[in-house]
Amino acid sequence: MKTEHNTTEINTPVAIIGMGCFFPKASGIKEYWRLLSRGQDAITEVPETHWSPADYFDKNPKTPDHVYSTRGGFISPVPFDPTEFGIPPSILEATDTSQLLGLVAAKAALEDAGYGEDREFRRDRTSVILGVTGTQELVIPLGGRLGHPIWRRALEESGIPPEKVDEVVERISEGYVPWQENSFPGLLGNVVAGRISNRLNLSGTNCVVDAACASSMSAMHLGLMELKTGRADMVITGGVDTLNDIFMHMCFSKTPILSPTGDVRSFSEDADGSLLGEGIGILTFKRLEDAERDGDRIYAVIKALGSASDGKSNSIYAPWPKDR
Repeated sequence: MKTEHNTTEINTPVAIIGMGCFFPKASGIKEYWRLLSRGQDAITEVPETHWSPADYFDKNPKTPDHVYSTRGGFISPVPFDPTEFGIPPSILEATDTSQLLGLVAAKAALEDAGYGEDREFRRDRTSVILGVTGTQELVIPLGGRLGHPIWRRALEESGIPPEKVDEVVERISEGYVPWQENSFPGLLGNVVAGRISNRLNLSGTNCVVDAACASSMSAMHLGLMELKTGRADMVITGGVDTLNDIFMHMCFSKTPILSPTGDVRSFSEDADGSLLGEGIGILTFKRLEDAERDGDRIYAVIKALGSASDGKSNSIYAPWPKDR
């Protein structure tokens, strides 16, 4: 038996009652189901909105500062009205895409569950726990601006006149997002969850977890614990990743992990690597008994979720088959 603020049975089943998403070629759950039912391939060449192969592509994996793959999963541009969420338009340039689209997807997941703005519910007992991995998109350009002393010294040591040095440094700086007061919260991964809690007025736990490829599953695990221990009555959880930029492509190219043929062939002897994909998938969780009591639509029921690590093994990021 659960009590409102105490604990509940550890094997309490949890219901999925709402969903919201943005995936390549699927800006919403209806489009995503259509994509899956038709068996469409959402992997494409890198679009102009992301980065230019003319600048960074070289088929030789050993070429410095270049990538040998230009394919992946990329979210298409999404209309965003900042006034809908009370966000000043002036801070959009200093706000990570994950924070903005995560907010839209979380609102959709709540509304899909039947908990829109016009319905009263325990907002103080609603948590937001998301998987958010790696650096965020604004970290690179904002950090890049700090290279101006290096640019300046290189120009001066090359004999460029002082007035021309200033002009060139300014032109390079204009290629990066400028620093402003809102840049710091705008670049933080934890604010992906924090902004959702803030704008949707949710007062439960809000945090993000980084477990690399298992980030969304780890977030779901923590979300289940919130419900199973009685700390929350509803949880917004899932994964947010909008960072298929040249930096991440470079990271995976130099490992090297990306498929040189541009295709993923899971469990095939012809498999030659993986590809990167953007995506946001957010779910609304409630304890099954509460969902049934409240007449919520139930998509599915989660009865258990496990997690483990390899301990001391051969590699920090490769699974150890011996334990499987």
